[in-house]
Amino acid sequence: MTCLFVVQHLDRETPGLFQDFAQQHGMAVHVIRVDLGQPLPSLVKGDGLLVLGGPMGVGDLHNPACPWLEDEVLLIQQALDHQIPFVGVCLGAQLLAHAGGGGVEPLLGDDPPRPLAEVGWAPITSTLEAANQSLLPSLMQPLDVLHWHGDRIILPQTANVLASSVRCREQLFRIGPLAYGLQFHLEVEDEDVFRWIAEDNDFISAALGENAADILIDQQRLYSRISRPRRLQLIADLYRELWPSHF
Repeated sequence: MTCLFVVQHLDRETPGLFQDFAQQHGMAVHVIRVDLGQPLPSLVKGDGLLVLGGPMGVGDLHNPACPWLEDEVLLIQQALDHQIPFVGVCLGAQLLAHAGGGGVEPLLGDDPPRPLAEVGWAPITSTLEAANQSLLPSLMQPLDVLHWHGDRIILPQTANVLASSVRCREQLFRIGPLAYGLQFHLEVEDEDVFRWIAEDNDFISAALGENAADILIDQQRLYSRISRPRRLQLIADLYRELWPSHF
């Protein structure tokens, strides 16, 4: 049985639709809570690795509050070296870029430019390269997704950008044949986002102002349900790219 190992960094950021889809298609899903001291897995050929998001970042690699981040980078490097299927979401995408020789910097916005997070629902659009290669059919049209990040990924030369948003070019990228980074969130359901809104008030207010919670709740009600089928389709496309014999 194909095993998908999921690295989770805090209680509120779960694998969500990624886990649901994998289990529905016969994959064994093992969630590792590194924040609770659970050890990272040993990967073998045929496994997969999904690294989720969190409020920490590449700048916390030597932070004693996140002692597992450096080991995660080593695990991602192992996945890259041995061509083990990998998906990184938000923080996971940033760690993938770092493991591949890239990094991160603050995402800028406004005029004059200043650090400004990208928060809320907005479309991503496939790049010309992705469209030409038809890598992910679900991205042939713009797709509304949830953004929740304050950094911009600096990609290594080996990476290919597959989709971008207006605010941030490096939204979906690939390193090698079997590693994908997603700066955005496909996996979240309403209960997840409403919890993020309640627990991340300072972050969202800095990005959207004092009415941030109301703005995000309205967006969630507008976009979540109508985007869900296409978000699931993109998850399916990713899994087919990574495990073509399984899906």
